[in-house]
Amino acid sequence: MNTKVELNKICIDCKKEFVVETGDLILYEKVGLKIHDQCFFCRLKQYAAFWVFGKFRKGVSDLTGESLITVLPNNSRYSIYKSHEWYSDDWDPMSFGQNYDSSRSFFDQLQELQEKIPRPHQTGKDNTNCDWCDDVWYSKNCYLSRSVFKSENISYGYRAIECKDSFDIVNSFNLQNSYNCFACHNSFNLNFSENSKDCIDSYFLFDCRNCQNCFMSWNLRNKQYCIKNKQYGKVEYEKELKNIKLDSYKNLEALKTELETHIKDEAVHRENFNLKTTSSVGNYLTNCDKCYNVFSYEDSQNCRNQLRGLGNKDCIDGMGIFGTVELSGNNSCVFYSYNVKHSSWSMGKYSEYLDICDDVEYCFGCVGLKKKKYCILNKQYSKEEYEKLKSKIVADMEKRGEYGKFLPYSMGICGYNLSTATVYFPEVTKEEIINKGGYWSEEDLSSQDGISSLELPDSILDTKPEISNQPLICPETKYRFNISTAEYEFHQRKNFALPRIHFDLRTLKKTRKTVVLKGYPYKCFYCKKDIMAYYPPEWNYQNISCEECYKQNIA
Repeated sequence: MNTKVELNKICIDCKKEFVVETGDLILYEKVGLKIHDQCFFCRLKQYAAFWVFGKFRKGVSDLTGESLITVLPNNSRYSIYKSHEWYSDDWDPMSFGQNYDSSRSFFDQLQELQEKIPRPHQTGKDNTNCDWCDDVWYSKNCYLSRSVFKSENISYGYRAIECKDSFDIVNSFNLQNSYNCFACHNSFNLNFSENSKDCIDSYFLFDCRNCQNCFMSWNLRNKQYCIKNKQYGKVEYEKELKNIKLDSYKNLEALKTELETHIKDEAVHRENFNLKTTSSVGNYLTNCDKCYNVFSYEDSQNCRNQLRGLGNKDCIDGMGIFGTVELSGNNSCVFYSYNVKHSSWSMGKYSEYLDICDDVEYCFGCVGLKKKKYCILNKQYSKEEYEKLKSKIVADMEKRGEYGKFLPYSMGICGYNLSTATVYFPEVTKEEIINKGGYWSEEDLSSQDGISSLELPDSILDTKPEISNQPLICPETKYRFNISTAEYEFHQRKNFALPRIHFDLRTLKKTRKTVVLKGYPYKCFYCKKDIMAYYPPEWNYQNISCEECYKQNIA
């Protein structure tokens, strides 16, 4: 019989009480992790410091002077190489190897090494014509997009997986010829829609499944030719659609507002948006089993306290864990790994405290290594020497209270306000991060070199292709942006009005519904039983349903 019990702890950062569940204790022991002194949210804040969400900029390689495009900051603590240079044999990360000094903090020594090692200008691999992207993998012809996997011809995408010929899509999978979608799956020509799946030639949908030729509708299943959930015939539907002017920015904004009103007042909301998921607690889970306190995760099993991942098993405490990671924990952005702990942007096995390492085994406290084994602080050891020194370092770290903690804020790779924390924790202040040893960017990224985007003609019909040459200033961020030629042609083909705000802000506004990382108490709209649902009270959603009633009445 399992005799483990839950633990009540006080977070060393926010001073709030949190519970370490029995399942957490079991998985901590299985992975080989110490029990955290930080609550789930404070852990995520620290992981987020290592995931850049900076503004795309032009720069040059510190190795060759070759031009590059990156989201890494100006005046960084480290050199920046073009990715192909970083993976080449033109430099040797082992040449920066350091001897361990037992009289000093291990984290201080690891940071010294980190600052000597260059970073690739872009994360990801095996891409074609994806220069203006970051965290992009196995993709082609993508532009100003982040966290993209196996996609082609997409622009302004964020967490887009296996998508094609689409613009402004967030947290979406298998979309084609689609625009302005959030959390949509397996659809073609789906536009201005949210949480919809298997839909074709439709606009302004919320929580619809297997629908075709529908407009401004919600909770529909297997429908065709519907407007505002009212059934039309084909001819009548097409006639009504012709009267809706999507070429007008003013009309589009009114339609977006109308959809939000329907979502708030009329749509039925299931307690979570999990699909094909069993024995799990969290939100936006797809094909998951036995995942607890997990969010935006796919194809995973027995994972706990995770945010954003795909294809993992037996992982705990992490963010951005992707591509068959197993028996690992306390990581930020770790890929295709086994038993990796306390690491960032790395791939390996049986290793701890890695940063930007690729395909390493039995390494401890290393930065930038590729295909190495038995290394500590980028210095080579025999198996016996490695195990002896590692034990010594772990003992020293435990005496200093360091071992088991994630990489410190001081090793963050950008200003915290230019990290993925801007997506999930916009309330974090400069003072909080500076006090923890982190960084805050004071760089003014605004511009006056252009016209306000509000000066654009209301209708795309009143614009010409030359608009792509005109710098625009976002009225909210004051960032400069352009309408690309491909973007203009896409909008013109669909007869959609041009956007007015900067693409980063468009992304952040779409993601606001994925940043809800805790449930709130409600009563089921139908059966009145108590449930926990992922909708903050201030959203004022009127009709929230337990999963059973939702399946009976909607699905």
